[in-house]
Amino acid sequence: MTRAHLASLISFLLLAAAPAGAASITGVCPDGSIFIVQDRSRIPCTAAKEVDPNDVPPVRPQYLPRPYAWQVYREGANPNNPYNLIDAARRVREMRLGMTGAGNAPGVPTTEVTPRGAFGAGTAQPAMPGVGTPPPAWAARPPPSVPDLALSEDDVRDLFLIVELSQQAAPGRFVKEDVQGEPSLEVSFAWSGAFETRYRETVPQGGGAVLLFTVLAHQPDAFHPNFTFVQGHETFSPRADDPSQLGFLEGGPGELPAEGVALGYVVLPGRMDPDESFDLYWNDRRIETLLRP
Repeated sequence: MTRAHLASLISFLLLAAAPAGAASITGVCPDGSIFIVQDRSRIPCTAAKEVDPNDVPPVRPQYLPRPYAWQVYREGANPNNPYNLIDAARRVREMRLGMTGAGNAPGVPTTEVTPRGAFGAGTAQPAMPGVGTPPPAWAARPPPSVPDLALSEDDVRDLFLIVELSQQAAPGRFVKEDVQGEPSLEVSFAWSGAFETRYRETVPQGGGAVLLFTVLAHQPDAFHPNFTFVQGHETFSPRADDPSQLGFLEGGPGELPAEGVALGYVVLPGRMDPDESFDLYWNDRRIETLLRP
């Protein structure tokens, strides 16, 4: 065996003898790069954030269909998350054990005995509907309608102007761009005390603050009000088919032509404080806004 082979063998044995469980340090630099080092002196940047390897964020979070922080929150709050189902299954088992009879073995449900005699014998059972029996005719519920706020054309024009002017003091605007980077849709939010008063005069009960939003199409595009409001641990996604949560005063969802516009409102739940900032999501876009500064 040559000296070179002997040196290689010694180096291999030294590496094999090194402690296998040497802890590594994982973190993220301010420029977004991720590092894994064995010693803090080898961290390649200042002001680094050390994180557990299981908590390292995606390298390119902007390519995700939804913001990474939003995904983490939704998974933690999702009742169908297997992590959350463990506690739910335990509660179900405890309820089942609590419903067992005193004389039954644990885990064996009680058995109901049908009484027989003067009251139990010969009792006529209701006939089950046949296969060909048509379903009962339920009265069709009328679709909910947007409350009649008695807005004139001048009122609608003024509301558009209020939303636009409010962006200077309380910006709350989304801008959707096309593949060339040109603006395609603008969706702006604002709060108007005058409009909220008009809305409350018509709908005095239910909900909290009332917000306005406008839509402007710079080029033909489709708009759908997929909004989500997040404030602390509270989330709210208004339903577009429920006028008590979201409605249109001008235009509506769907395809908009170039220079097409729409005007709508959102009624926040009472548990959300309109004087505090909140995160507002529209599809995969997110802004942080304070609409009542």
